Amino acid sequence: MRKLYFLLPGTSGKFACGGLWAELKTLKLTQQICSAEVVTYRQRETGKVFLNDLLKQANLDDVIFVISWGFDVAKLATKLKPYNVVYHAHSSGYKFNLPASIPIITVSRNTLGYWGQKSPNTLLYYLPNEISPEFKNLHLARDIDVLVQARKSSEYLLTELIPTLKQKCNVQVVDSYVEDLPGLFNRAKVYLYDSAEYWAQQAVSEGFGLQPMEALACGCQVFSSINGGLADYLDPGFNCYKIAGYSQEYDVGRILKVIQSSTGLSLSEHVLQEYRHENILQRLQVILDELNEFFDHKQHHQSNIKSLTQIRLSTLIIKSILNKVKKKYLRV
Repeated sequence: MRKLYFLLPGTSGKFACGGLWAELKTLKLTQQICSAEVVTYRQRETGKVFLNDLLKQANLDDVIFVISWGFDVAKLATKLKPYNVVYHAHSSGYKFNLPASIPIITVSRNTLGYWGQKSPNTLLYYLPNEISPEFKNLHLARDIDVLVQARKSSEYLLTELIPTLKQKCNVQVVDSYVEDLPGLFNRAKVYLYDSAEYWAQQAVSEGFGLQPMEALACGCQVFSSINGGLADYLDPGFNCYKIAGYSQEYDVGRILKVIQSSTGLSLSEHVLQEYRHENILQRLQVILDELNEFFDHKQHHQSNIKSLTQIRLSTLIIKSILNKVKKKYLRV
C-alpha cells in the first residue's frame, strides 16, 4: 500500500483552525492502516518534510499526495500533476475544477453531491469526520441554560438574540479555546449555532459542522442553522431545532420552552455510530484499498471518458433543443 503525504500549509500559528485539526485526525486514522505523515508547503517546520524538498526525489510513484486546503487546491493540483493525488474535500464552492485523475474523498454527503454533479467522471468517496468518544452524555446537572461559541456565529445571534436571552436566562458565550469542550457541553441545556452567514461571507459551504454534533452527543438541545454539511445529520423537529426561525420573538419563545422542558430531542446512537472511530476506520480501509487499485491502473491507462466541460455542456444543450425542434416540426 502506498505511503500517504498529507499536504498542509503549516500546522501552527495562522494555520491553526478546525479544518487543520480535522485533517490531522484523519492522518492519525490513516496511520493505523498504512504509512502516512504531514508535509508542509508554505512554512517550514522542524521535524516535518517540506514539499519542494520532497519533490526533488527521483521516484514518487509509490506515494499518494493528499491535498485539502481549499484555496490552495487548484495550484497544488497543477504542481502535482505527474503524481498520485487525492483531494480530501471539506467545504464546497471553491471556483476550481479537477481532472478525473484526482479522486475526491468528501467529509459530508452535501459535498459528495456537489462533486458528483461538478465532476461526474471522478472517483468519489464519503468519509465523515470522526466524533471522539469523550463526546457523550454524562447525565449531569446542567447549570448553563444557553451556550454559544462566538466564532462563526451570525450577527443576529450575537447582537440581537443573545442580549435578549441574557435578560431571561443564564447564557454563556465562549470566545476562546476550551480545554474541556465535552465537559462544557454536558453543563449546557441548549447550544446555539448559526454559521450560514459566516460561510456565505467566505463564499464556500459549511464543510461538516462538528460542534452541533458534539453538543448533541453530549445531550444538549441544539438550535442550529441547516447549511452545507450540517444537513447531513441535523433533522429539525426530530433531533434539533432550526435557529433564526422567522422572528426573534419566536426564537426566544422556543428556546425558553426547551430550557424549561423535562424532555427533549436527541441524536440517536445509531446515527452517531456512523461518525465513531470503528466505522470511520472501516470505511477508510476500503477507500485506501480502492485508491491503490486506481493508481495501479492509472500507471498504464489514460482517461478516455469525455469531461463535462462548459463547452461540452453547451453543445449537449443545443443538441437537445435541436432534437426537440425536429420532433415537433419535422416529426422525425
